[in-house]
Amino acid sequence: MNVQTRRFLLAGTASLAATGSLAAAAPRRHHPHGAAGAPSAAQSDDESGPDQATAPAGPPAASLIGPVDTLARWACIVDVTTGTVLLEKAADERMPPSSLTKMMTAYIVFGMLKSGRLKLDQALPVSEKAWRMQGSKMFVPLGESIPVQDLIQGMVIQSGNDACIVLAEGISGSEEQFVALMNETAGKIGLTNSHFMNATGWPADNHYMSARDVATVAVRLIRDFPEYYHFFSEKDFRFNKISQGNRNVLVDKGLADGLKTGHTDAGGFGLCASADRGGNRVVLALNGMPSSNARAHEGERLLEWAFANFENATLFRRGDVVEQAAVWLGTQPTVPLVATRDVVMTLPHGWRTRVHIGVDYQAPVAAPVAAGQVLGDLVLTNPGLPDIRMQLVAGQAVPRLGLLARASTVLGQKLGRH
Repeated sequence: MNVQTRRFLLAGTASLAATGSLAAAAPRRHHPHGAAGAPSAAQSDDESGPDQATAPAGPPAASLIGPVDTLARWACIVDVTTGTVLLEKAADERMPPSSLTKMMTAYIVFGMLKSGRLKLDQALPVSEKAWRMQGSKMFVPLGESIPVQDLIQGMVIQSGNDACIVLAEGISGSEEQFVALMNETAGKIGLTNSHFMNATGWPADNHYMSARDVATVAVRLIRDFPEYYHFFSEKDFRFNKISQGNRNVLVDKGLADGLKTGHTDAGGFGLCASADRGGNRVVLALNGMPSSNARAHEGERLLEWAFANFENATLFRRGDVVEQAAVWLGTQPTVPLVATRDVVMTLPHGWRTRVHIGVDYQAPVAAPVAAGQVLGDLVLTNPGLPDIRMQLVAGQAVPRLGLLARASTVLGQKLGRH
């Protein structure tokens, strides 16, 4: 009879420190028993002014390593590789997203480009509605047709509301139809607390996003459209003899390589930024800041906090042998249980040795065993973090013993019990 078996592995501290990988360490098999410091109605994106507040707004943000003070009213920081939330503050509350909305508009545009339904050199006509748009603009001329690439740059770099309308009308025929596509797509990409009334972020009743959803859109832009992400990194753009710089100060300073800023009277100054340090990429979304200067300073501070306190640990790589499982009536006594993908966890610095590695499988495994056959699960647990579960497969085939050999094995086992 097969018996459910659960083995726990805990990597040795010394070997982990030396290798940086749990798979590389020689684990001990046994049943288990059993913080870094924190840093202290019109729409536009170009308003600036002195920092108007020095005290944190409301309660601190929550993080894996304890509370973190922040001036932001809403905030969320996510690791792009693993999706782990590093920090959150009122992250699921509805908030006025202002021009952060344009990331969702960009997501639709990039999807059209990737599918071939839109071309970068395709020219789209400028309607009177687009030409008359107020707020931040790229200054598209009425009656002319503008290449999609210029419109993307005008939308992302210059935060042009007029560019958004031209793109929306060019894709869907009207902004209203484009907004319906935005709301439909929002559900498909995992947004849970967002609703759009326009393509620009212009203040409107029932137009909202959450900080978590803003971060989610940014992560999806990075993962789904890496070939177009460079638009968010461009520092300036000249159109119609008017040159405008990227309003994301962190991009201009080289501290981030995207994505977007925003401002409304109701929502304050907002920012969604992403940066990569040593292969670790995070996304920061914050809103409700008192000024553009405060937005830039807080964005820089929280990004530095994230990189200073967290790392991505590769625990197993695809093909690593996690465990040797006993085989019943096979030509080999054991079969290797192999990882089917790379396993990465985002951890606070110093937490690698807290990871508990569990292997669930039926033991002994009955022969014959086919290479690639699913035999069990790897379960990674760490207090305060979501569990990670991954299927384990046979690393090689193990044929069944012949009839005489099987009979001899069974007889030997029975005699051994007496």
